[in-house]
Amino acid sequence: MSTTTTKVKVMENILKTAEMTPVPFPIPGATSDKLSAHILNTDLNFGPVFAVLILDAGARIPAHRHQATSEQIYVLEGDFINDGIAYGPGAFFSHDAGQIHGPHASKGGCQLIFTQAKAVDPTDFFIAE
Repeated sequence: MSTTTTKVKVMENILKTAEMTPVPFPIPGATSDKLSAHILNTDLNFGPVFAVLILDAGARIPAHRHQATSEQIYVLEGDFINDGIAYGPGAFFSHDAGQIHGPHASKGGCQLIFTQAKAVDPTDFFIAE
């Protein structure tokens, strides 16, 4: 009896946001000085683009759409205002490619999990206000 061993390629990406410094996260038309992020994944071999987006108090992102990718947002902490309605931790939003969403804001600051199915393309941001 013969046995064949197949070597499985294991991919691993371990990061700790507590040990990371947030990076600026400029968005067209937004209060970019009040936005930063922990970028946790941009390698689509590991899965979707994944980041913790930090909106400082008074941050605002205009209503917009992305043509090339869907986007998901999960509120971790703070107050996240979407289209004039405030949401707290546990709120989840999912937007298809091409769907207008926002405007987004925060009065007291918030942290969000942000994912996109495809690579983040700064040119794929179209203000819809």
